[in-house]
Amino acid sequence: MNYIQQAYKGQLGMWKYLIIPILFFGLMGLNFMAMILLDLDVEKIIQTEIENKGATRFLIESLIPFAVGLVVVLLWTKFVHQQSITSLTTSRKKIDWKRVLFAFLLWGTITTFFLLIDYISSSENYQWNFNLSKFLILLVIAIVLIPLQTSFEEYLFRGYLMQGLGVATKTRWVPLFFTSIVFGLLHISNPEVSKLGYELLVYYIGTGFFLGIITLMDEGLELALGFHAANNLFTALLVTSSWTVFQTDSVLLDVSEPTLGADVYVPVFVIFPLVLFVFSKKYKWSHWKVKLFGGVYEPQEIK
Repeated sequence: MNYIQQAYKGQLGMWKYLIIPILFFGLMGLNFMAMILLDLDVEKIIQTEIENKGATRFLIESLIPFAVGLVVVLLWTKFVHQQSITSLTTSRKKIDWKRVLFAFLLWGTITTFFLLIDYISSSENYQWNFNLSKFLILLVIAIVLIPLQTSFEEYLFRGYLMQGLGVATKTRWVPLFFTSIVFGLLHISNPEVSKLGYELLVYYIGTGFFLGIITLMDEGLELALGFHAANNLFTALLVTSSWTVFQTDSVLLDVSEPTLGADVYVPVFVIFPLVLFVFSKKYKWSHWKVKLFGGVYEPQEIK
């Protein structure tokens, strides 16, 4: 059975698949509408919260809801759908933690490398922000909470919604496109988008497609879990700025004037395809057309 077909191992019922997405998208929608109607300055609000509470406490309060969300999704899957966490995660007999680690280390290395290159070539854009005691506290909190935040997003989008929509539509491309586009659009209220404009959504939607493709091609969430955790964790630890959603006691502070440029398009159209190539060779992926655009069949329909 492929990854989407793992949903058949539990109790389906489309109403069961509607509750969590309606609640989550409803909250996100209300948040965005409040931001628009009340003309809220998200960047200013974040700065005020950090000034009052400190960067670390604000980070904790920002990440806790995602940790709670992860628990809700996993418990809902286990007790309402009667589906195992393993089958929500992968089509393999057990979760392949080596895949998670490989994706984590690969993207963490790439992220660090490009930041180092930029720091060397444009050192005037950065300030040294390292404070050992503050950084150690950040390190512990980030290692514990950020993987929970990224795992919630992966289990909800590339897991729960991917399987649910795949079973409902009997397709692979519908859940791939839906989860990728919606994943990107949900970042619309991030201060980065307010600062740089809606064109930045190309990066978020492109990241959604990348994560969806590796999930379908690898028949599991493991690579997406590792990649997403590395992306957010290394960023939070290494560099921050006054206009990003993650503002931490990181090693470096980016003081450059933000602009839309190659850093939006190069990852989506150059780096992500190269990472896909590495994954495809390492894990011997094949039948791309079928895995990305083929049908989804009930187990008894498979001959």
